Amino acid sequence: MDRRVWQEALALTEAGYEVSVISPRPKDEPEYMELNGVHLYRYPLPPPTKSVISYLHEFSYCWIHTWRLARRVWRERGFDVLQTCNPPDTFWLIGRWYKRKGVKFVFDQHDLCPELYESRFGRRGLFHKGLLWLEKQTYRTADAVIVPNESYRRVAIERGGIPPDRIAVVRSGPLASRFQRVAPDPTLKCRRPYLGVYLGVMGAQDGVDYLLRAIAHVVHTFGYHQCHFVLIGSGDMYPDLVKLAQDLNLTDFVEFTGRIPDDDLLRYFSTADIALAPDPLNPLNDVSTMNKIIEYMAVGLPIVSFDLKESRYSAQDAAVYIPNNDEKAFAQAIIDLLNDPERRQQMGEFGRKRFLECLSWEHSRGTLVEFYDKLMLQPCQRGKLAGK
Repeated sequence: MDRRVWQEALALTEAGYEVSVISPRPKDEPEYMELNGVHLYRYPLPPPTKSVISYLHEFSYCWIHTWRLARRVWRERGFDVLQTCNPPDTFWLIGRWYKRKGVKFVFDQHDLCPELYESRFGRRGLFHKGLLWLEKQTYRTADAVIVPNESYRRVAIERGGIPPDRIAVVRSGPLASRFQRVAPDPTLKCRRPYLGVYLGVMGAQDGVDYLLRAIAHVVHTFGYHQCHFVLIGSGDMYPDLVKLAQDLNLTDFVEFTGRIPDDDLLRYFSTADIALAPDPLNPLNDVSTMNKIIEYMAVGLPIVSFDLKESRYSAQDAAVYIPNNDEKAFAQAIIDLLNDPERRQQMGEFGRKRFLECLSWEHSRGTLVEFYDKLMLQPCQRGKLAGK
């Protein structure tokens, strides 16, 4: 379900590397399977986390299973590079163990854990300092670092002390060949003129509660009943968000789909009139690249987004930016954009063009393979890779 990891695994496999992936797995699926040439070693998905204590439990649980499966991969296949993704920033201990055996350690930084903690719990303190220490150990262990954007690259240089020539910026856009519009399906609009769509994780820091309150302004404050809203995805907060929509009297206007297949996703995207990115401004979101932004651009959807630094970099003129996490202003922007079809078309065309020119996975794939070839110092002799 992590598109970035899966695209990395496929890109390296296609380039001649042997790739094993260690990760959580859905219920009732086997611990080992091979898919598209990638060896998958997976442990049972841990329960959702909602507190500091449950985070500590999840970190420990994932570490133990990852260590166990890394030993299994080492016995069964061997590997020359161990790549770990975060959170959590605890796999450097496994990296140091295998570095003694001559294995290189690559840190693929998906999140800034100290900023994630601060954004989720609204404070710093002892746990924040501990996360900074864990991040520092990961940086110290890494032979090289992969990051998703320039903001994370600056953190790796300034906070992690990583030399610039040991960092690769590998963006997380989807394959252009897989994100093509299909015929729209008017029934998805539920007899309304317009459709707004949200795609993404539904966790505490993802802002879906902001979106629901903004939709409440659209429907109740401004009395605008012309748009149906579909929220696609799942996460820790999913049940709470469904209840919030009911409490806000939005059940006639908001539809939750959960996770859906790619074919259904493209039907919604191809029918939608606007796309919604309600990730609120906080220390993590401001410097993180939102996959949903790039996916919206891939199919030419105009976007309403809160004003985040990396969202501005990605979308540029494909989005309307709302400052200060202002839910009422977000609602007004939705209405204004729906009432301006010419602007929507211009924004969508700009976004699609920018995606094709620099943000699709086709551009990142070569960067990743070149990074690995350079790391191995033998561009023509492929190695084996284990990744988490």
